[in-house]
Amino acid sequence: MILSLSDTPAPQIYHLMTQTLIPRPIAWVLSEHKDGHLNLAPFSYFTAISSAPPLLMLSVGNKAAGEGKDTKVNIRQNERFVVHIPSLEHAQAVTDSSRALPADESELQLLGLDTVPFENFPVPRIASCAIAFACRLHHIHSIPGAPQDLIFGEIEHVYMDDAVAQSTLHKKSDGTETERLTVDAMKVNPLSRLGADQYGSLGTVLTVPRPK
Repeated sequence: MILSLSDTPAPQIYHLMTQTLIPRPIAWVLSEHKDGHLNLAPFSYFTAISSAPPLLMLSVGNKAAGEGKDTKVNIRQNERFVVHIPSLEHAQAVTDSSRALPADESELQLLGLDTVPFENFPVPRIASCAIAFACRLHHIHSIPGAPQDLIFGEIEHVYMDDAVAQSTLHKKSDGTETERLTVDAMKVNPLSRLGADQYGSLGTVLTVPRPK
């Protein structure tokens, strides 16, 4: 089957892309409104960009023509935000946080989620998430011809629950050993996005030796 997208309506393209670009990690983004309350929203057009500087990228659209989603508006104004990696247990809350609320309402109150301070950072983090990235806005890139903006965030701090990470010794090619932080993916049990109303979780984790 070959599908040509040149004459395909955008909603159908979106439906196709979200069913084929799978699985996608989910950025559960907490940002602060100018009035001080917190906004929470999920984005699955999301990935890591670089490690020097450490950058994350998420693609954020608009509520309506010319009206940016709350996350985008908040990040433009305050420049600090927190990206969480939700777990399987958060599937319903992630879905519910995607609904459109007025800008002056907080999803946290609707969902009953607790936050805790993020050390040395002005925006808190969700208490039940095992991994969170404290980010500062690096830049925003508007996509010509599309109602999307790419938001690049530079990671300033990373939170990891002690239960999902441990220090291990890693043997380098020269035979010496170095200490490395290892995250247990099964303990994180990250939620991934599939198509329509479907999500995925980890099944089998394979360890494949690298070529020598």
